[in-house]
Amino acid sequence: METLLRVQLTLLLFILVHLSLHTKSSSQELQIINAERRIDLTSHIVKVFLTLKVKNLGASPASEVLLAFSPAEVEHLALVKAAATTGKGKKKTFVPLDINSVELPDAPNGTKCFSIVLLTPLRKGETATLEVLYRLTHSLEPFPVEISQSESQLVYFRDSAILLSPYHVKQQTTFIKTTSTRVESFTMVEPTKRAGTELKYGPYDNRHPYSYSPILVHFENNHPFAVVEELEREVEISHWGSLQVTERYRLSHGGARHKGVFSRVEYQTRPGAAGASSFKHLLARLPPRVHSVYYRDEIGNISSSHLRSDFLKSELEIEPRFPLFGGWKATFVIGYGLPLEDFLFESPDGRRYLNFTFGCPLADTVVDRLIVKVVLSEGSKDPTAEVLFPVEQRLETKYSYLDVVGRPVVVLEKKNVVPEHNTPFQVYYSFNPIFMLAEPLMLVSAFFLFFVASIAYLHVDVSIRK
Repeated sequence: METLLRVQLTLLLFILVHLSLHTKSSSQELQIINAERRIDLTSHIVKVFLTLKVKNLGASPASEVLLAFSPAEVEHLALVKAAATTGKGKKKTFVPLDINSVELPDAPNGTKCFSIVLLTPLRKGETATLEVLYRLTHSLEPFPVEISQSESQLVYFRDSAILLSPYHVKQQTTFIKTTSTRVESFTMVEPTKRAGTELKYGPYDNRHPYSYSPILVHFENNHPFAVVEELEREVEISHWGSLQVTERYRLSHGGARHKGVFSRVEYQTRPGAAGASSFKHLLARLPPRVHSVYYRDEIGNISSSHLRSDFLKSELEIEPRFPLFGGWKATFVIGYGLPLEDFLFESPDGRRYLNFTFGCPLADTVVDRLIVKVVLSEGSKDPTAEVLFPVEQRLETKYSYLDVVGRPVVVLEKKNVVPEHNTPFQVYYSFNPIFMLAEPLMLVSAFFLFFVASIAYLHVDVSIRK
């Protein structure tokens, strides 16, 4: 028994060493011929576009390309997408590629890697062009951390002038686009150029794997830092023909904290100069054919909202009771109804499924914690959810009026949500239409028993006299 166990451990160790050497050798066989990175800092959500031209110098085909991120980037990484490109100009096409998280034991300083799975293996001497998009949240640090009503907001952005990569990079360039031309300072890594709102780092030639050159950019950014600390979206299905959506927001301003006294007079007379980084308007993009829209907070209904709706889209412009400065918060509720036939369908196997949009309806916001609850009708069975990205899933039960066994609730939860997560998801379940008669029959039975009791009471003589 001990001999067999020793043989198994030796075999396992051999496999691990082989995989480690294979990963290391594959990293050395691939080379990035050219890398161009464009970092967009015009919003409080950092958007990075990365174009990679990869060449296989080894003898064996390569089926994946690795992306490396620093620990600071991983902490704020909200989304990573990749696509393979073919053609040029108007004939250029993009084919989405799968991305998986991988662990590399030889990655230095806590570097995290993701694997881009190629559609076809890259043979010796072949090249491939990849387009990568990733989003970073809470990556702009306000400095100073507190500002008065009349001051503009300045922020720090930290990154590397050189692309962090597990491969040898033959040539690379980094472009950084800021909100305005007001740039207080930036790190110089020759060659570095600045023109208007754009900084250019590079080109840099022949950089070794995992090369890193830290940079710091200090610039003005008065874009509204709208952060939804928590959003709970409850989608309730009624098979009588309606879909009721209730959204509970806990909103905050994630920029530099406001100091001093707030002057309403100065804010209204000098809107461009007083409170430049504050915001008082938000735009919610709702589904078309929306109806029965309401917008309220703990005090009551808020009348400062405007709805524009047609058969293609619906836009709700809301205004909180007070403008939001750095560190200020607001809580409110948005509710609306939708026609059920636009979102509920029947699958080929006879099951029903809801097709709805995941994410936050508010434009250009970060959601630290998003909870989507799909409340099914009583009698629904075997609910399952399909989402395009990883989310936490669980089942709950909700009791409403005239419910006997309760309504199944599919709960989907995700942290660090950005606008790219506003994609459709589906909830499949089985439902017998006979359950639609349960509540009407209960009401009829209750009224029937009430009238029977009333008639019996009127016709029964309960007096003690004869």
